[in-house]
Amino acid sequence: MATKRPAGKRTRKSAATRQRRSGRASTAKRSAVKKVAKKKAARKVAKKKAVPKKKKRAVSKPAAKTRVTRRRAAVSPDVEIRHLDRDILKLINRRVAATARLIDQQPQPMKALFNPRADDDLWAELSAANPGPMSSVAVRGVFREILSAARRQVKTLRVAYLGPPFSFTHLAAIERFGESADMIPVRTIASVFDEVNRGHTNYGIVPIENSTDGRVVDTLDMFTRLPLRICGEVQINVHHNLLARCQRSEISEIYSKPQALSQCRDWLSQNMA
Repeated sequence: MATKRPAGKRTRKSAATRQRRSGRASTAKRSAVKKVAKKKAARKVAKKKAVPKKKKRAVSKPAAKTRVTRRRAAVSPDVEIRHLDRDILKLINRRVAATARLIDQQPQPMKALFNPRADDDLWAELSAANPGPMSSVAVRGVFREILSAARRQVKTLRVAYLGPPFSFTHLAAIERFGESADMIPVRTIASVFDEVNRGHTNYGIVPIENSTDGRVVDTLDMFTRLPLRICGEVQINVHHNLLARCQRSEISEIYSKPQALSQCRDWLSQNMA
């Protein structure tokens, strides 16, 4: 017998079928949209790749250098000192030659040979830049002799001083002019003035004042007699030594110059009275 399905069931089956079909259609649409989007993205990428890039200029690179570091073997102090001595000697001679050229190039070389203000500025600069361990006094002594040797390359300065050698006036002359100058010792302050006035020497060194013994009258008197003028000043520390062949308690009498006794009068009154 032929049987028929109920109408309600057929309706439900057909409705389910339509839903499946519409779902498939929507899925197909989404996949189609995705494909279109992928194609568009691929086209954009292809366009970017198709744009020609600017060519970089060819720059020739220098040949690679191989850096080789050499380590020096540790040297002994005496070898290092010999190397340093040679380097210092070269630099000192270069400094002397450069100073001599500078003096020669000045409009008035004689004034450049004696320039206390420039020397004092140099001492101050060296003292400020000195890191040690050398003292500023030692550094000044080294550079004083360098300048003295350089000036001798241009002209040898003659300096008269109140002798004998290694008196305080002689030490003051060395402090100002260095040992490369010719030092002429004379016996009196008046003789120093005469040597300069007659042109036998370029400069003269005389004592003018002492912090404990006052002014030196002979020097002030000579300035009133001769047409000479003061062109510089040197200050040095005065130290005296008491010499004897016995203990201090056994000393009964002290002999010296009146100036030295006057300069040491405070110490003598406290220790030898």
